[in-house]
Amino acid sequence: MIKVGVLRGGPSAEYDISLATGERILSVLRNEPLCNIYEPIDILVNKNGVWHSKGFEVEPERIARNVDVIINAMHGTYGEDGKVQQLLDNLHVPYTGSGAFASALGMHKGLSKDEFHRMGIRTPRHILFHSYDENLDGNITEYSHRKAREAWEFLPPPWIVKPVFGGSSLGIYVCKKFEDLENAFLLGANMHTSVIVEEMIEGKEASVSVIENFRGKDLYTPPPIEIRLADGKKCFDYESKYDGSMHLICPGKFARDDIMELERMAKLIHKEMNLRHYSQSDFIVSPKKGIYALEVNTLPGLTLHSLFPRSMEDIGSSMSEFVDHIINLALHK
Repeated sequence: MIKVGVLRGGPSAEYDISLATGERILSVLRNEPLCNIYEPIDILVNKNGVWHSKGFEVEPERIARNVDVIINAMHGTYGEDGKVQQLLDNLHVPYTGSGAFASALGMHKGLSKDEFHRMGIRTPRHILFHSYDENLDGNITEYSHRKAREAWEFLPPPWIVKPVFGGSSLGIYVCKKFEDLENAFLLGANMHTSVIVEEMIEGKEASVSVIENFRGKDLYTPPPIEIRLADGKKCFDYESKYDGSMHLICPGKFARDDIMELERMAKLIHKEMNLRHYSQSDFIVSPKKGIYALEVNTLPGLTLHSLFPRSMEDIGSSMSEFVDHIINLALHK
């Protein structure tokens, strides 16, 4: 039996999502047909970054000696930003997902956008603001007003404000007027979070998955998913993603040329950013301006509400096939 550690939890705002992703992977490993091949080991990292196995605190070095491979199911800070990848590299443990540098690059929305530009892929115009520092930036209200004015002078409304780091669509705000922008900066400052302000592009939102060495292709892309929001929603935020209010159309109703371009861009992002095993890129398809890349996810969620499993289901695949596939990719890299 191959011992598979499932690493989940972690010290990030995406703790609960990571638990759900990990639980689904564990369930797949514990049932047919994979239960006859793999022995799953649940590895929980709590919000303080302490590792646990079978209810006891355990050092990562000990885990490394007792597993053959690790499935990384930790989203957000520590699990997705290159830190745990670097630790696992140092421990010489095979693991699923992208390596340390590629993970750090994908996690940083500003650096990702720089990469998109380098590839010739359009991305919404944006401006980056570093996290609030009381000693350097002074009064928090005055800081929020000052930074909102900088963004207002650089980009016309409406704006999308989002954390530079993080996923699961957490902390995203649609701002239509200056006061909205001020409030978004105040919320970000209170959380000591670097934020990115970008122009809002109207159009259809698309998500495109990429899987390596799948179904006879070096880079395989299931058909793009189209994301339609509930009435009154302006952006794909955390609530839309996990409260069931979004409507997923798979395959998405895009023009054939747009589908080909979305798939080309997703593959290019995966390849040029040296991502590994699987990834998911998000786009806006504007009827007037064309296709814009929004961000890349180096460790897509695998919960019941996540987009990546839906794209796998749509091509007649399953979570068991996917989990088996990425384990083998990690073991035979």
